[in-house]
Amino acid sequence: MPTKPNLNPPMAEENDQLRALCLSAAKDLHAECLAVLEEGNDSIESGNEPHQVLAGSHISGCGKPLVQLLQRQADKLFQVYSFSPLAPLDETLALLKRRLDDLITISYSKFYAYPFKDLPVCWRQLYTDASIMKFACLYLSCPPASQPSTVLLDEMVWSLDRALILAGAAGERRGRRWIDKAFSLLENAWPALPRPDDAHGLESDHTRPHKRRRLSDESIKLWRDTPSFSTHEVFTPPIKLPVKRIQAISLERFQAHLSQQTEKGRGPLPLVISGLSDEWPARTTHPWDKPAYLLSRTFGGRRLVPVELGRSYVDEGWGQKIIPFGEFLANYIDPATREPANEQTPPDKIRKIGYLAQHQLLTQLPQLCSDITVPDYCYTVPPGHPTDPSQDQPELDTPQLNAWLGPPGTITPLHTDPYHNLLVQVVGRKYVRLYAPHETPRMRARGKEGGVEMANTSKWDVGVFEGWDDPEGEEETDERKREDFGKVDYLECILDPGDTLYIPIGFWHYVRGLTVARQNVGLDIGG
Repeated sequence: MPTKPNLNPPMAEENDQLRALCLSAAKDLHAECLAVLEEGNDSIESGNEPHQVLAGSHISGCGKPLVQLLQRQADKLFQVYSFSPLAPLDETLALLKRRLDDLITISYSKFYAYPFKDLPVCWRQLYTDASIMKFACLYLSCPPASQPSTVLLDEMVWSLDRALILAGAAGERRGRRWIDKAFSLLENAWPALPRPDDAHGLESDHTRPHKRRRLSDESIKLWRDTPSFSTHEVFTPPIKLPVKRIQAISLERFQAHLSQQTEKGRGPLPLVISGLSDEWPARTTHPWDKPAYLLSRTFGGRRLVPVELGRSYVDEGWGQKIIPFGEFLANYIDPATREPANEQTPPDKIRKIGYLAQHQLLTQLPQLCSDITVPDYCYTVPPGHPTDPSQDQPELDTPQLNAWLGPPGTITPLHTDPYHNLLVQVVGRKYVRLYAPHETPRMRARGKEGGVEMANTSKWDVGVFEGWDDPEGEEETDERKREDFGKVDYLECILDPGDTLYIPIGFWHYVRGLTVARQNVGLDIGG
């Protein structure tokens, strides 16, 4: 009798490539560590085709004992798996994983000893290299023709995504390209794996695909037939002083707007531009308003994202955690897409607010980057800060891209950004209020709090001031200050999908999510 076929075998070509990638990383890292130990040279060439795990090494800064420990684990990993595809004895594998976990823990402990911008790169590198070795250990321990367990797969994803999120993969040339390639091969090697249990409510068993969806005409139609995020709007602030709104204009006309001087040389004003993103795949063929599409581009929701818990980062009880994207969607973004815990409970009250805020999601998940197009406006020549030239920043080589995703009620408190900004609304709606730079003295900047510089954030809570929200922390009771703030001129707007808000440098802005799904891409224009 023929044996029952494996319904979900790994793709042989991708599996072989990923095994080779893991072994090559172990071999090269072992050679790099030896060179550092023997020659004191922290920047070497492998002599072969360069592997990104070797680029830009700073590992010697971690000290000889840790470099030796990493070197031994890389050597052991290569020796154990390079001659046999079978897993080693359980005790050998367990010891190897423990030592790699020790290196990850030791390096991560250093993250708390410095502000991230001052963290010596050697610790980010050690964290990244040990995480890559752990991924390789986990992956190679799975027999080539078998499917990994959900627990093992999640552990592999956890290892690499935390290196991206927490350590920045020690830079694009050091680890990010290797990790991106590993993820691409991993997803192609096992295209039919089910999503994590945390995300299964977003799609019924009857509609769950048995093969990884390809972005063909057929799959585009499939996305259109899947549910969209809810458009339920909890509260809509009235618009009294609207930002000027226009249709998309030429690059020359936008440059002219940047160059114009308003009263007393105060620089350009904010502007809402409609139609700028109408042709983006994120709004057409690769719809970001479909949970099923986003799950398909995040390895069935397995990829990790950093989530802020709480209405605003200045509220008491605010916190952060890293969770799978599918769990984030199901538990915080749109509870209507899963079975409610209590049908009598309004969807927006089921869970504490969770917010994916100003995270470089498109860098972590480059497969989503092709869904957007950087506007030509980002390559204009914007003016400097209109009232405080010391705030001007060096010109950027490329635009900074950040993504926001959250439910209604998420707040970005009144603050300023160091660059001119284009805020592109992709899904859902949001309210934005803006105050001009010359009103800074009345914005009550926070200054340093708990060792963190917060001078770009105001103490004023617009929602509390207007009576839209109950106070979360200390409420301003000085009536003179409240009356003074109430007299400050401002502009406001509601952004719909397809709208782009130009925010000039120095403008204070408050942002409030209105619909259940609040997604946009922020594109900063370098000055």
